[in-house]
Amino acid sequence: MPPSRPRRLSAEGNPDPWPEGVARRVLPSVDSTNAEAARLAPNLTGPCWILGLEQTGGRGRRGRPWVSPRGNFYATLVLRPAENAEVVALRSFAAALALRDALVAVTGLPDAFTLKWPNDVLLNGGKLAGILLESSGQGGRVGHLAIGIGVNLMSAPDAALVEPGAVPPVSLLSETGLRLSPETFLDHLAPAYARREAVFQRDGFAPLRSDWLAHAARLGEPIRARTGSRTEEGVFETIDPTGALVLRQGVTRLAIPAAEVFF
Repeated sequence: MPPSRPRRLSAEGNPDPWPEGVARRVLPSVDSTNAEAARLAPNLTGPCWILGLEQTGGRGRRGRPWVSPRGNFYATLVLRPAENAEVVALRSFAAALALRDALVAVTGLPDAFTLKWPNDVLLNGGKLAGILLESSGQGGRVGHLAIGIGVNLMSAPDAALVEPGAVPPVSLLSETGLRLSPETFLDHLAPAYARREAVFQRDGFAPLRSDWLAHAARLGEPIRARTGSRTEEGVFETIDPTGALVLRQGVTRLAIPAAEVFF
């Protein structure tokens, strides 16, 4: 099916009601919404979304700077989960699915959005959004979980700054023509995540895993997975019940719990 290229869209319909019991904080400027989540967490009595209209110290995976111009989406959902750390980490898949749900809802383009392991959302094959999980705790227990989400609503980083082999960044505006404010997108994302969280708490990871695989980018195709200084190549076969990437290398199946994936 051909990709969806720029055309003028409008956000479809009204978002579902804001989830009950979930707080909302919108900040004109903040160093990092994940850092703000860590500061607020000790005094929170329930889940809270933190939206920064500007970030002055945003960061991505491995501490890399996250360029944060105004108009894009920078938010963190902070939770106080009860499960052990391994189960808590599976919420990255709930967040990715919720992101895709919200993006499909506002664009009406279900075929345009795919999910890249472990934590990116692609639009027409380009990187639109990323997720960063950070937590505190000890002894295998999690004190708080921060699910940080960045979406290129209005602009994307310069593709020349992306390392060779990485997925080039795109923006929602450039690919669809849709202008969407961060506040409006949060109105769609918060209820979408609440639905995925309810499934996770009720039924565990299995249904999220099934849904995630249904929208996985490059499933069944050769990919490269880099873990530190080592790179593994193979066919992307599945993700296992722990969320690990499974590569098929001839007759061997290799499970990789953490890596950066290149196509």
